[in-house]
Amino acid sequence: MADELDLLRRANPVPTDAPSFGDRSLDHNAERRLNRLLHDRTAAGRRPRLLWSLVAASVVVVTALTLLLSGPNTTPAVAAPRPLVVRAGSAPVSLDLLADRAEQAAADGAPGLRKGTHAQSWSLGMSDDKPPITLPLERIVRWKADDSRTELVVATDPGHPGRPVLTDQGGTPRLVDDGHVISRRTYPPSWSDAPPEATPPHDAVRLRAYLQEAAYTQTALTTPELFDAVGALLDHWTLGARESAALARLLADTEGLRPMGGVTDRLGRNGQAYEYRAPGLRRMLIMDPSTGAVLGLESTFTKDDPQYGVESGDVMEYSAWMR
Repeated sequence: MADELDLLRRANPVPTDAPSFGDRSLDHNAERRLNRLLHDRTAAGRRPRLLWSLVAASVVVVTALTLLLSGPNTTPAVAAPRPLVVRAGSAPVSLDLLADRAEQAAADGAPGLRKGTHAQSWSLGMSDDKPPITLPLERIVRWKADDSRTELVVATDPGHPGRPVLTDQGGTPRLVDDGHVISRRTYPPSWSDAPPEATPPHDAVRLRAYLQEAAYTQTALTTPELFDAVGALLDHWTLGARESAALARLLADTEGLRPMGGVTDRLGRNGQAYEYRAPGLRRMLIMDPSTGAVLGLESTFTKDDPQYGVESGDVMEYSAWMR
């Protein structure tokens, strides 16, 4: 317990001086960060827990899902996906050059920033004694003029169109038809002046401070922390040309990002890949080579982990953002 308490105190996901919370209950971002602290692996050696986009489930549920899908009729759609592959012979584009291109593309300010997001995600579920499984989802959030919003979540995998998709809808693990609606919700008007709900700036210096605040830290972001903050930003906003250019410039000044070359992302789009490696894990940003927009973020195991049934090259999590 002492280790967990020390971790929580150091991370301080909801500082007492945070203007957006005070004595009120946590919003979904604080809850998300708290959940990561409780369930993710740390650098001190804990194994990473399940990183599911939009789905929170226990090992019991993962085991039940695996049992459900075991046997001769197991569908390959739920197997651990393979990582994106850089195209042979493609020339890497430096982030400095990409940021220059993005700034040129943003000269007329179009397209503009839009609140809301359209994203697809693939997340790997693991247990101690069953094979890993993959949950693919699509999420569309649209905001209205009165600051209310709608959220649609469906089970779909564009890599396997028309094939059954795994879901834990209602706590009952099962396969559903491609495009099955998991949830459709409407939320009343709400507003916050704290990142990532606050409007993101469109210059690199202020955007870095914005992302640091979104990560609930007063110290400079590490590269993994920056990736997490960028993911949170893109789960709230569809960036305009100027915001994408600012983000590209910020990433150009980030340590440890290595240009890899051209890739075709999971939605069939042309992109440039930028890799960051940590012990046992590779994280790769996929960016539009012309506009600098972030298209996707992939996390891949680089070591076998027999206890959880994962192998080097298995994709732990992937998100793809669209306009």
